[in-house]
Amino acid sequence: MQITCLKLKNWRNFREVDVPLEPRTYLIGANASGKSNFLDAFRFLRTLAQTDGGGLQRAMKDRGGLTNLRSLHARNDPEVRIAVDLSDVDQGQRRQWRYVLALKAEGKGQQRVLVSEERVECDGRTLLARPEAKDRGDVERRTQTHLEQIGSNASFRALADHFAGTTYLHLVPQLLKHGDEIGARIPENDPFGQGLMQRIAKTPKKTRDARLRRIQQALAQAVPLFSELRFEQDPVTGLWHLEANFTHWRAHGGWQRENQFSDGTLRLIGLLWALQEGEGLLLLEEPELSLNDAIVAHLPLLIERVLRDRKKRVSSRQVLISTHSEALLQSADDAALLLVEPSTNGSSVRTPDAEELAQIQHGLTPAEVLLPKTRPQAIEQIGLGG
Repeated sequence: MQITCLKLKNWRNFREVDVPLEPRTYLIGANASGKSNFLDAFRFLRTLAQTDGGGLQRAMKDRGGLTNLRSLHARNDPEVRIAVDLSDVDQGQRRQWRYVLALKAEGKGQQRVLVSEERVECDGRTLLARPEAKDRGDVERRTQTHLEQIGSNASFRALADHFAGTTYLHLVPQLLKHGDEIGARIPENDPFGQGLMQRIAKTPKKTRDARLRRIQQALAQAVPLFSELRFEQDPVTGLWHLEANFTHWRAHGGWQRENQFSDGTLRLIGLLWALQEGEGLLLLEEPELSLNDAIVAHLPLLIERVLRDRKKRVSSRQVLISTHSEALLQSADDAALLLVEPSTNGSSVRTPDAEELAQIQHGLTPAEVLLPKTRPQAIEQIGLGG
């Protein structure tokens, strides 16, 4: 299943968004323009669809309530709305889906967040249209979506499962290296990679070994002197660790644990594992961090190879990447591009215009055409002052 279009209204710093999505889409924008908020729409849908510890109220609590979620630029219409178009193939037949969710504050009493509209369509046929008669007679029903209710989503469970299968990765190497000392709670779905060891350990051994072999092959090309990767359990503590062997003057090289790896090596391992870990939408936030530009330039091809090699075919998994990287965008010729542009009236998201597309078609890279438009206009004057 693939998401083909996203529409947002009054979502965080966006008043309105209506953009297409492709199997590979790159999101480009200045710092604080809203790239993370754009990705968060998909994380929100994931939390809604999770039957274990998810749902609407959990999704709102994680974001500080509707007041924090609703755009500050929402003036006359305070409703927050998400609409997603999707496409999949079932038994050889292509199906077109649409999911719409609108939210409003109750406006009295407990000031709860209520579903003002929830709609599911498949091939133009309406499977769900809320509020229903029961919703109007019992306002408590509107504190939940049908997406999160197994008893109510049987006709569109494929949709719920797809949303729930979304993966978000923005690995922070220090959390992985020093997790034992930090002792922090691992957030649900582990977006920062702190629980990578636990996730690898829970994977069946045959699957785990196959994934690690693919990662080892990639690291052998990307990391100087790297020769071997293994996953071992400490006999004293019972904790699992990644260990890498690096060739040097010793006959058998030297083994290091993950807390000795470079930040770039850890981020690359986390990325390669995430690519193999699921079938749903994969959200990658600035995967270029800590990586050499030569490696970054090969990430698009690496992503394609890993996904294709999983089942010896072109994978149906969709990847959405936010980036500032010139090296990454130089290799993104075949991907879709979205540009986030901030303004005093809220950020907008758009595809390249006709002039920009013409420049790309005449030989300029997406980085050369679009990145200059994300740079602060007065960057030359930056300084601490005196």
